[in-house]
Amino acid sequence: MRRLLVHIVLFSFSYLATAQSNDGFLAQSQTKEKQVEDYFLETVDFDQYKIHLKTLTQKPHVAGSKANEEVRDYMANVMKNAGMKVELYPYDIYMSKNPGTSLIELVTPIREPLNQQEFILEGDAYSSSADLWKGWNAYSGSGDVTAEVVYANYGTKEDFEKLKELGVDVKGKIVLARYGQNFRGYKAKFAEENGAAGLIIYTDPADSGFTKGLVYPEGVYSNESAIQRGSVLTEEFTGDPLTPYEPALPLDGKKKIKRLDPKDTNMHTIPVTPIGYGSAQKILGLMSGKVVPEGWQGGLPFTYRLDGGDELKLRLMVDQKRDFVRVHNVVGTIKGTEYPDEWIILGCHYDAWGYGATDPNSGTAMLLGLSESLGKLAKEGKGPKRSILIAHWDAEEHGVIGSAEWVEQMKDELNAKAVAYLNFDGGVSGKKFGASASPTLKKVLVEASKEVNYPETDKTVYEVWKGDNDAPKIGNLGGGSDHIGFYMHVGVPSLSGGTSGPTLYHTNYDSFGFYEKFVDPSFKMGPMVEQLVGILTLRLANAEIIPYDVKRYATDLKLHFEKATAGVKSFDKNFEGFGLVDSSLVKLEEVAARFETSLTTVLNNSSLSKNEIKSINSKMLALEKSFIDSKGMYYGDWYKSLYASTDPFSGYASWMLPGIEYEISLKSSDRLEEWDMRYSRAIDNLTGKINVLISELK
Repeated sequence: MRRLLVHIVLFSFSYLATAQSNDGFLAQSQTKEKQVEDYFLETVDFDQYKIHLKTLTQKPHVAGSKANEEVRDYMANVMKNAGMKVELYPYDIYMSKNPGTSLIELVTPIREPLNQQEFILEGDAYSSSADLWKGWNAYSGSGDVTAEVVYANYGTKEDFEKLKELGVDVKGKIVLARYGQNFRGYKAKFAEENGAAGLIIYTDPADSGFTKGLVYPEGVYSNESAIQRGSVLTEEFTGDPLTPYEPALPLDGKKKIKRLDPKDTNMHTIPVTPIGYGSAQKILGLMSGKVVPEGWQGGLPFTYRLDGGDELKLRLMVDQKRDFVRVHNVVGTIKGTEYPDEWIILGCHYDAWGYGATDPNSGTAMLLGLSESLGKLAKEGKGPKRSILIAHWDAEEHGVIGSAEWVEQMKDELNAKAVAYLNFDGGVSGKKFGASASPTLKKVLVEASKEVNYPETDKTVYEVWKGDNDAPKIGNLGGGSDHIGFYMHVGVPSLSGGTSGPTLYHTNYDSFGFYEKFVDPSFKMGPMVEQLVGILTLRLANAEIIPYDVKRYATDLKLHFEKATAGVKSFDKNFEGFGLVDSSLVKLEEVAARFETSLTTVLNNSSLSKNEIKSINSKMLALEKSFIDSKGMYYGDWYKSLYASTDPFSGYASWMLPGIEYEISLKSSDRLEEWDMRYSRAIDNLTGKINVLISELK
């Protein structure tokens, strides 16, 4: 699914530059940790990344396919050989296993079938594979419609509202919308809600194509046949559409899970399918209606029109079956030597729409290399104090399904044991490092980046990352990948990061050949990310006190509430602010500062018993849970975090303080008093937990 940082960052904060530090370690432990980290950096085998990536991407491997099972088995064997305990977690998911059959054809004023698959390119052997499928959108409805055409720009909520304002009725029409601005599933949702008979989604050259630069195979931008695949599943929760809040355990297993009837879900009923801009041009070029409003013009060489009138008829047919499909998560564990019941979890999905070289398997390959490097440490008697779990999720591309089901299955254990979840979906997709994270993990990430050299420079990752700024910028987590369940459903501090760059996102061209030619010909970025992630993981696993940056809660919350207050005042001039929250934040800021002082004193001057450490850390694990609210969000109570959520109208953007952000999107003041109380209560709960920690540190 979409991993590019532009889609998971709404806005970001510069982290204040600080001296290098190993937060959470007793003074007498820091020398040993430095030795372990130095050994780890030397242990990373720079050749393994390329080997793993090439093996993982030998074949297209969609969730539920035989090729994906081969990838699963390869990953399991690599981790077993590294000394990890490997477990498979099977689920039976209700989903579209393959494209089925589909067609798009012009009917009038001319009759012409339109291309639905990438061109076979001379010199690109990957593009000629018989295992590649035509463009498709999983969870499309099935149907065969012939109708007039309406162009809806990006198909956002605002775009459909604009069409109404302009007097353009989409009822009974086939909507043509371009990729971008929101999750493709919401394009389908809004089209269906407005009465459309079908939806076609295309990549416009203004967004990725010849207007940007050279197209593939000469360059990195979409050629006229490149097609972005992807799921259009949009429920009020994340995961299998038939088992909200419960894991979709195997139908033939001992534990039976009650499943919804498919007709009682929100799965789409209209046919939906994607095309490239070469095919879209043949439709748009025949349209003769009103000229589009400002901002709706794309990159094709003619004036875009809102509709084609009754002279332009298009046929859209999709016959896509849904059924139960067995998928598997693969989880390898290195058991902690001292605190085995405290977990550091790292993950990336492994299913892809095609070869998946950048998305997702650049991240998969990196994690396999990390499994081997950490395994070597453990065999040398330098194993982590806390358990490290490395997870490879299945069926993410169909709707972040595998990880969501695992979170639902393991919810109680995660509440008690999970220190952090670190996500690396497409984690080595270029040369520009970036990340988004919950407040408590931002500092430890920044510090880890100071320990790793950036390839072919005399600088660290930290120095390249921050560039000309005083410090790196770290964003806030939104939607689109496997951190959703951990962070937004059960409240595990989470991070999503890696390197970004050129991509032919979800097309048949995202192959090892594309990666080798355009993304990183040196194959040094994968090992670099492995080194950084390894240092980060080791610090989270080995620090006596979990190295959360507790002070960061107050810093970030103040900024979020300033933004939220301004958002409310933009439509309600009488709004006076969140008074209860303001009072609670003053207390939180003061208590968090006292906690940091107390912790620093203890770490520098004291020794703690194993029982004292366990007691303190059990309370540290509870901090993020302060924002988990049983009532959840009004747009979907599966989303329990008051702190962060995916934007329910775009599917990708980060919504901080989502309860309030939803009211802002509705331009409603009706529930602001309720949210002031709920947020104040959560902040007071957090403050109380920190006070208890201070008392334990005395």
